[in-house]
Amino acid sequence: MASPLDQFAIRRILPLEVGGVDASFTNASLFMLAALGLLGLFLFLGTRQAALVPGRWQAALESLNEFILGMVEENIGPKGRAYVPFIFSLFLFILALNILGLLPFSFTVTSHIAVTAAFAAFIFILCLVVGFWKHGLHFLSLFVPPNTPLVLLPLIVAIEIISFLSRPLTLAIRLFANMTAGHILLKVFAGFVISLGAAGGLLALLAPAPFLLTVAFYVLELLVAVVQAYVFALLTCIYLNDSINLEH
Repeated sequence: MASPLDQFAIRRILPLEVGGVDASFTNASLFMLAALGLLGLFLFLGTRQAALVPGRWQAALESLNEFILGMVEENIGPKGRAYVPFIFSLFLFILALNILGLLPFSFTVTSHIAVTAAFAAFIFILCLVVGFWKHGLHFLSLFVPPNTPLVLLPLIVAIEIISFLSRPLTLAIRLFANMTAGHILLKVFAGFVISLGAAGGLLALLAPAPFLLTVAFYVLELLVAVVQAYVFALLTCIYLNDSINLEH
């Protein structure tokens, strides 16, 4: 039986090397393009016949937009409206990648730390750029909580800097770990179903038990896919809020 980790293997579809760097088109590239294609189709269907009384696709798109707008306004405020398209795109793209990874014979792009780390690094750099662009060097006051006793200032500043620098790490690991663990669990229980069914006899009678557990875990993993996309977008809003609305 194949290892539960085989589903995470990167496989080259079109080998390509540019300047000594491996730039091959892989299964990860394929599913990222597939996610973009599905999102493009969704946006096209939702906007092609905009009407005062929305149809199903337009209603779904408008509901998602209002959901993201509400999240941004709640966590950033009116100044965050300029970042709604970015948060909207980020949420939908991660959600599409997560859900695509649950389809049979598919590939879960967000189960790779390199992908989630790239998302997290981009958000971290964006927060730095926005912070220094809006506040200049005063942005560094983020690391100095107000009314901090002078004797504790070096310790508090060090803790704040470490906490700030750990943001991209925790952001990347949270998504990667949740998606990887869930898919491994699904593969293991699906393997039990196949093993017991192939064994025949009395053992085959036990196959429905892990099958029902696999279905239950699949539903749970679908919920996790949605929640993790939401958490990623929510934390991005919180981090951007620190850069936009510097309180001290």
